[in-house]
Amino acid sequence: MQQERELILNGNIRKLLIKFSLPATIGLIVSALYNIIDTLYVGNALGPLAIAGLAFVLPVQILMFAVGFMVGTGASSIISRSLGKGDKEKAIITAGNGMILTCIISILFMVPCFILIDKILYFFKVSPEVFQYSRDYMFIILTGFVFLSFSVVGNNLIRAEGKPKAAMYPLIFGAVLNIILDPVFIFIFKMGVRGAAIATVLSQFLSLIYIFIYFNYGKSIFKINLLMFKVNFPVIRDILKIGFPSFLMSIVDCVIFVLFGRTIMKYGSDLYIAIMGISIRVMDITLMPIIGITQGFSTIISFNYGAKNYGRVKKVLKEAIIWTTVVAGFAFIIIFGFPNFILRIFSSDQEMIKIGIMPIRILSIFFVTIGFQFIGGNLFQAIGKALPALFLNITRQVIILIPAILILPVFFGLNGIWYSLPLCDLLTTILTAILLLNELKLINRLLLKDAPNSSLADSSSSS
Repeated sequence: MQQERELILNGNIRKLLIKFSLPATIGLIVSALYNIIDTLYVGNALGPLAIAGLAFVLPVQILMFAVGFMVGTGASSIISRSLGKGDKEKAIITAGNGMILTCIISILFMVPCFILIDKILYFFKVSPEVFQYSRDYMFIILTGFVFLSFSVVGNNLIRAEGKPKAAMYPLIFGAVLNIILDPVFIFIFKMGVRGAAIATVLSQFLSLIYIFIYFNYGKSIFKINLLMFKVNFPVIRDILKIGFPSFLMSIVDCVIFVLFGRTIMKYGSDLYIAIMGISIRVMDITLMPIIGITQGFSTIISFNYGAKNYGRVKKVLKEAIIWTTVVAGFAFIIIFGFPNFILRIFSSDQEMIKIGIMPIRILSIFFVTIGFQFIGGNLFQAIGKALPALFLNITRQVIILIPAILILPVFFGLNGIWYSLPLCDLLTTILTAILLLNELKLINRLLLKDAPNSSLADSSSSS
């Protein structure tokens, strides 16, 4: 552990960012294939209506991921900063309390979703033609609620202790299993969308088993024992405080997707729901390298901020913004330039392809700014400042995007729904820049008070 700590605090920044981001990026890209592969196989086997059926379940899947991401983000921030200070005991206690929280919160959400499944889908405005697809898929996916949440938390814990490659393997393992099992259940067993869901849940479960095996037998400080599960309410409070902005953002995402779906059904049809589902999944997989860099950035920032290495914090921030913007720019060229090709991968339905080109292009107009938004918002979580991160998330989703979805279609019809996202990206980028500049001013003041650490940061970053 000491070797990883020294590397994070003193190693070459660019090489360090690549080391921590590349495994996370590979793992996330492969992990994103869960939904991509489900949609691809289902679309080619059953058509656009089945794709729409899966798209309606997206808010529930976001909720499942949100629980793990909230606890994982909060716990990993505390763990990385604790290890940066050399406090291994607190890091282990935090991991144990994070696991307890994940189990409790997952069950609290999973049970009502099972009981109210039909009412939830009716509220989503699922059409009669699509309803059974959505219900079959959602019912089985819910059985994997705890598996998915635990997997997300476990992956964050591994990364937080400075083991980015080890965190990559369970993601790849689960995703490869899903890619193999999907055609088996869909085509060989002829189970349709239920087969896709079974393959996904089974893959998530086996991925979780992999993580627990790693904790017990791998080079991890988180050996599973009763002592790490001793309830510590101050730690639980800090996990929730730091992770809540991520959770709130995900909950609002659920609301937004429901709102998207209901508004699309008001101005359009199931085909446009399918187009939305494809667009979201394509953008998700192009976001994975950006999220991977953000996760690597978060661990490095937390360590250095905890060690009061403020000059190095600034240099890591600059490097991460540059690379995420490059990745986002490349993704924009692919999505905006080749929407026809993207749609054909998922379905041969000519009508859907024809009407889907323009929405995809509109949605991607300001995609190039997304990396800056991610890094800017994540900085505050990584250094333990939950309020600015919460403010950014609420402003983006609640104050800007939701009103845009409701208002723009009144003037522009169906296209107004698509216009809402690029407008949100533009305004959020401006707000993120303002808050980030203010935070950099505070970091500069800390540098003036801590000249020895600043000098260390300058010399180490040039190595």
